[in-house]
Amino acid sequence: MTTSLRWPAPHRDSPFVGEILVPGSKSLTNRVLILAALGDGPSVLTRPLASRDTQLMVRALTALGATAEAEVRGGDTTWTVTPPAVLGAAAATIDCGLAGTVMRFVPLLAALGSAPVTFDGDEHARVRPMATTIQTLRSLGVRVDDDGRGSLPFTVHGTGTIEGGTVEIDASASSQFVSALLLVGARFTRGLDLRHTGTSVPSMPHIDMTVAELRRRGVRVDSDEPGRWVVHPGPIGALGVDIEPDLSNAGVFIAAALVTGGSVRVRSWPAGTDQAGDAWRWIVPAFGGTVTEDGDDLVFAAGASSPQGVELDLHDVGELTPVIAATAALALTPSRLTGVAHLRGHETDRLKALVTEINRLGGDAEELDDGLLIRPRPLHGETFRTYDDHRMAHAGVVLGLRVPDLFVENVNTTIKTYPDFAPVWEHLMTSDA
Repeated sequence: MTTSLRWPAPHRDSPFVGEILVPGSKSLTNRVLILAALGDGPSVLTRPLASRDTQLMVRALTALGATAEAEVRGGDTTWTVTPPAVLGAAAATIDCGLAGTVMRFVPLLAALGSAPVTFDGDEHARVRPMATTIQTLRSLGVRVDDDGRGSLPFTVHGTGTIEGGTVEIDASASSQFVSALLLVGARFTRGLDLRHTGTSVPSMPHIDMTVAELRRRGVRVDSDEPGRWVVHPGPIGALGVDIEPDLSNAGVFIAAALVTGGSVRVRSWPAGTDQAGDAWRWIVPAFGGTVTEDGDDLVFAAGASSPQGVELDLHDVGELTPVIAATAALALTPSRLTGVAHLRGHETDRLKALVTEINRLGGDAEELDDGLLIRPRPLHGETFRTYDDHRMAHAGVVLGLRVPDLFVENVNTTIKTYPDFAPVWEHLMTSDA
């Protein structure tokens, strides 16, 4: 594999037929790490994702006093996370990279400490929406110094304890604002009565995942009303957790099968999961493909011809949009993807980036108020820019399967959630091509 910033994307004139076991879920790994650092004893994570985002989380929690020890048990990697005797007892600086879970989850932990903690990250991280996090901390009585930016960098001055109680936020831009509060709510003196005041919250499966993990650890969470969550104060139990495969990362291989007329077996697909990537079960049939259960695996196959255009509301599964958009650009008929205005605040403005890059290849993509309209046209080779966004890189490699001479800029940005993605993709897509 070349490490060039202009990586020649593998091209195929034949169907891709293969199988894949993707690494562990980033979303689950980072939530479990947070809860382990707040637990009442050591917790063990089995098969956690070891990627840039999760390593940033481990370093952040270590800066707040937790410890994490890695070892191999029975062929599986495990991390044992031990919470600190006193959380956030020393001043620290935390690098968030581009990880939304670090920049939005960890400041609430820092607020429970007693020393100042400064947060900063990559260049693109400084334009990600953080005003809700900062305003929430201040509403809880925590001092935050941000020089009025409402974004990184900023410093949280921990108070040692947080009273909690009723908190109102507008989480329309990201479900992470909700999860951040839910994860620490049991450590507030009065618990947390969280109320969302805006329009619908995007990516609800991520909130469902957060609530499920809290309940597994004995935390009482009431969520009987839409847009309201009540977390009762109390201990967070230590727990051993097997981390599920990352189903969103499986999507790029599923798309490869769809656009080449092939099939892919995804191994160890969870029977029941809160991951957004489970939506591939209904997205593939929308494109005209099929989904078959075979033991613990799912087999995704293309239909009789190229993918059909789709009309999909992706509000709850927005992270899948870039790969879906790439598939739609190679379909037979136009597609409309809606419900994803919040993607403008992700690692990059994903709607603008997708329209720009698809159109630079000769395509016809249009940005809507809350999504994309994509009219398939013949595409030509060019450099597909990723904007340091791993999901944009996934979109680029899917397009490269059907577009000769396509180069993906900085494919190594995929280490954010899939450390070995580029060599794995190159091997699978060039084998028997």
